[in-house]
Amino acid sequence: MPQVNDARVKDVSCEFEDTPFRTPLKFGGRVVDGSQIVNVAVTVETADGRRAVGHGSMPLGNVWGWPSPNIAPVAAAEAVRRLAQSASRWLASYPDAGHPLDIGNDLEHALGTLADEVIGELGLSEPMPKLMALVAASSVDAALHDAYGKVHGRSVYACYGPDFVARDLSHYLTPEFQGEFLDRYVSPAPRPTFPLYHLVGAMDPLSAADVVRPIGDGLPETLADWIDRDGLTHLKIKLSGDDPAWDAQRVLDVDRIAEEAGRRRGWAGWRFSLDFNERCDRPEQVLDLFDRLRAESPGALEKIQYVEQPTARDLNAHPEADMHRVAAVRPVVIDESLTGLDSLLLARQRGYSGVALKTCKGHGQALLMAAYARKHGLFLCVQDLTCPGASFLHSAGLAARIPGVEAIEGNGRQYCPAANRRWEDRFAGVFHPRDGVIQTGLLSGPGLGY
Repeated sequence: MPQVNDARVKDVSCEFEDTPFRTPLKFGGRVVDGSQIVNVAVTVETADGRRAVGHGSMPLGNVWGWPSPNIAPVAAAEAVRRLAQSASRWLASYPDAGHPLDIGNDLEHALGTLADEVIGELGLSEPMPKLMALVAASSVDAALHDAYGKVHGRSVYACYGPDFVARDLSHYLTPEFQGEFLDRYVSPAPRPTFPLYHLVGAMDPLSAADVVRPIGDGLPETLADWIDRDGLTHLKIKLSGDDPAWDAQRVLDVDRIAEEAGRRRGWAGWRFSLDFNERCDRPEQVLDLFDRLRAESPGALEKIQYVEQPTARDLNAHPEADMHRVAAVRPVVIDESLTGLDSLLLARQRGYSGVALKTCKGHGQALLMAAYARKHGLFLCVQDLTCPGASFLHSAGLAARIPGVEAIEGNGRQYCPAANRRWEDRFAGVFHPRDGVIQTGLLSGPGLGY
């Protein structure tokens, strides 16, 4: 049903930007030394002739979104680029005026066909995963939401109530949301500050003794240096998943460095998250790690705030990967498996007790998953895809509008800080934490806030 505030898409542009890393990042058994970012601009127009341009930005992240042994990373990257362009053309030809939630929902439903067309063009041997397709289109969806807020001269987070959206949340989620809209679960104003989760990669040196080849660019080169410079309080620790002894030692080593830094500045309230990048074959490996920490350093175990998805992302293929016992110790958040409502419902059946929100899966989808999680009392965090520049501002802005989010991950400043420079003068408090906190209150402008 048409709404007086609906907007029509008039133009879409899509460009790509190479972003080298200052130091490699290892996850899921692969080493990444750079990324390509897709930047999208969307122009919308209201019925009374007002126009605005919105912007979306996101790393394409094919190594994370499509870790296939059958598709070379360079071929996957080309497929993702083409799908981003195809999604942009799809949006440019969208015939109706509407709200971004509905237009984005239609785009998400079209992605399977668009992705299959790309696979056929390139002659690839397997279909593109839904997760990868969502990442490819996420900057398109972000630009649409940004434009919609700007054309109405307000934060887009203030544009999700019944005055703007034609359908209530039961249309997108479950019948229990009858009569409810996103404005019940989303704050129009950003939370002023947020603790930042700093990534401790599997290859990252912890202290000066671990530095084999200095980078020499003036930025911190060890975890100890990063803690001292930024006053960090939250550390995300990458683990192997298939080597509990190594994993336990890594957590203990990080804990030792953190405690030493904490004593220097009188800080003891550390929080850790553990990221196994799906490398555990079964939940017992996580429980084994907990047991090792409990025996060797109960204090390290107590610092763990949550665990990211430890086992393979295909939940249907791995019914044995039940998280109830792990979640009884610490919250376990669904991450790579989360591609929509169906996957979230299945994850809850399998014992997952939290949700990792990521703007790289689509702005609209992130809001809907947040609403479901809040209604059901699930643990919430916001993570990124090594997002620099505008893509990190988007992620931070989302976190600041969802009550109950505990912390936000932001590691672009570690691995690709050059991509932040054009934004740093305006948003220094977002890109440069002090006392482990970023200033999300700065993201109060129209649209997505930046």
